[in-house]
Amino acid sequence: MTLVLLRVDPAQVLAYLRRPLLVAALLAWLLLACPLVTYAVVRTAGLEAGFGAGMVVMATGCAATSSPAFARLVGLDGEIALVVALLSTLLLPFTAPPLALGLLGIDLALTVGGLTARLLLVVGLPLLVSLAIRALAGPARLARWGRAVDGASVLLVVVYGFGVMDGMLGRMLQAPAMMLGGLLLAFATCFGLNALTALAFRPAGWRLGLSAGLLSGNRNMALYLAVLPATADARILIFCALCQFPLFLSPFLLRPVYRRLAPESPARPA
Repeated sequence: MTLVLLRVDPAQVLAYLRRPLLVAALLAWLLLACPLVTYAVVRTAGLEAGFGAGMVVMATGCAATSSPAFARLVGLDGEIALVVALLSTLLLPFTAPPLALGLLGIDLALTVGGLTARLLLVVGLPLLVSLAIRALAGPARLARWGRAVDGASVLLVVVYGFGVMDGMLGRMLQAPAMMLGGLLLAFATCFGLNALTALAFRPAGWRLGLSAGLLSGNRNMALYLAVLPATADARILIFCALCQFPLFLSPFLLRPVYRRLAPESPARPA
């Protein structure tokens, strides 16, 4: 998280806030509306425990920090993706705990205050460290370090992936039906939030709507894996791990859709 935030220029982000109402609407949709819609679907389907709770936890998450890169790779709006991904990450400690624990009543073996404190630590500490490094190093040195910082970020994502997938093969062999069902629900949640959000923001144009959908369907579950206690429902933790598959695969699986619906808008640097 520190390395990702280190590559974000605060002045650049402030310059991107040219459409404050749109950004506010996207944040409200991602952090408030999506969890409520997902909970309604889960409750209607009778899946409130286990993987169903994991679906709601996923919907409360912030947009993945990899979203701007994915948006640029598939020809969507990397600029709005950067702004919303960063702001949703900073707002997450204040929105997710009341929804996941207070309003929705999901048992994560943590109090609202406890989850808020953990998320504030995981998000706030890297933010402060990145700002301190940026002030000490200066923009010229950071520009020279850019590729090395990006490479280190990728390396840490790989290491994180090893840790997340530890034990997944054993669980797959022990309970293949349960694991396959969880994987299908992870993809269904990702694609469902993606499609619903794209349609909701369609009036702003297909390119922006599809960009919003990508943000909504791809959430940063690493934060939850970092802060949830081992005493939480194991199926919620498993679901957070299974969400890594749609996170990395869905932008490329949906790329033909993006090209068909927004072919006239090439990716712009963000």
